[in-house]
Amino acid sequence: MIRSGRLCRSGKFVPAIGLACALAIAVPALSGTASQLKPSRDPARALALATADGFTVAAAGDLIIARPIPVTGDPTSPVLGAVRILQAADVTFGNFEGSAIDIRNFKGYPAAEFGGMWLIGAPEVAKNLKDMGFDVLSRANNHTTDWGVEGMRETSRVLDAAGLVHAGSGETRSAARAARYVNTDKGRVAVVSMASSFTPLSRAMDPLGEAPGRPGLNPVRTTRYNIVTREMMEALRKIREAQPRGSTRVPPNENPDELQLFGTWYRVGDRPGFTYQINEVDEREILKSIRLAKENSDFVIATIHAHDPGNWSQEPADFLPKLAKAAIDNGADQFIGHGPHQLRGIEIYKGKPIFYSLGNYIFELNLQEPVAPDLYEQFNTDPKQITDAEFNEAWRERGFTNEVFYQSVIAVSRFERGQVVEIKLHPVDLGLNARDANRGSPRLATPAVAQTILERLQRLSEPFGTGIVIEGNVGVIRVPLKITSKEAR
Repeated sequence: MIRSGRLCRSGKFVPAIGLACALAIAVPALSGTASQLKPSRDPARALALATADGFTVAAAGDLIIARPIPVTGDPTSPVLGAVRILQAADVTFGNFEGSAIDIRNFKGYPAAEFGGMWLIGAPEVAKNLKDMGFDVLSRANNHTTDWGVEGMRETSRVLDAAGLVHAGSGETRSAARAARYVNTDKGRVAVVSMASSFTPLSRAMDPLGEAPGRPGLNPVRTTRYNIVTREMMEALRKIREAQPRGSTRVPPNENPDELQLFGTWYRVGDRPGFTYQINEVDEREILKSIRLAKENSDFVIATIHAHDPGNWSQEPADFLPKLAKAAIDNGADQFIGHGPHQLRGIEIYKGKPIFYSLGNYIFELNLQEPVAPDLYEQFNTDPKQITDAEFNEAWRERGFTNEVFYQSVIAVSRFERGQVVEIKLHPVDLGLNARDANRGSPRLATPAVAQTILERLQRLSEPFGTGIVIEGNVGVIRVPLKITSKEAR
């Protein structure tokens, strides 16, 4: 057989097309010491906000939706008023909390470990959210695997089919940490979703060697320290010393200001409370994911599901401001918190908004059906005596009867020249006093309720140096545009 070609300088025979010779010349030899690859581009430029001026983001909080909510009908309807705000933005964000599955043919099971109750919505809710105007959703939260990995996967398929971009869950930790992208007329948007509040078995893991990866969510592991006085710490040490020998461990070189007892950490401080320490691996990997997202897009939403320190608190845990600012330093253009089911304050950092919690946008606790038997057993209740709806109402009355859980805002942020210049806060009322079947659906708040919501948000944002002006029934934050020295010239 005669081969057509020639020898290149490497001494290898190359076909006439010359491809192998070209590769041999272009690709450095793999033997020897190679120089480290370093990007030559300007890091500040790579992480800069790059959407067109006038770009708007509408952000809502938790979406706990069981049945589709009508989005057509009377144009003066307060429900449609909220929908029009979502639809008008260039991109609209919300936190999808739960599973979208058809229980009639679902092949999975309610997980033995769940996020408080087994949140479930009909598959049709995905298209319903798309029709409302939602584009991107976060998926990392304490309800990601209420219905097991099977429920997480089925929900992903349903959201994909509806054209909703979602981030925060995946077959491995790398997949759960990865950004997901949506294109708009004014630029490409990425979302990175994480959770500090999650059930332990829902945490994703990467494969290593022969050990396979684990499906789940993108975790932000934290260690919580209970702050106690010096006198309290000494009392705790005495309790530890009184335990049976070998039942408690005293680490070598123990910090005199810290103590672990019965699985709980304590630290000496000025006043009782909590402080948190973020897992270094999670922090490093998530910030890298945010940086990569920005390098591959024009705008990045970083979002976290964080109940910490608890649903009772209107102040974020102390690790959240640090994490939010680190995310912005690594390329995030907006940091959105959710989880405690109520509003928390707003901060502006380097011209980028931080929403510590946007509360609930849809909160259909009463429509959760079916209720798994474990929940009946947990509360020693006979399922033969009451309906699922009656159980859900009794469960809700244990912790969600305050109006703060049913009052929130849609936050619409407008960006110019690489920073936020205006945020409009549209108050939303979820109908605390509505009948069970209608409670939890969003509608624009009446003037009286709007004032209550906005005045509360003013108070919560004041410690962060953020001023909110109330204009009519809308809160407005205006941020002075920073003029660079180059623009000034």
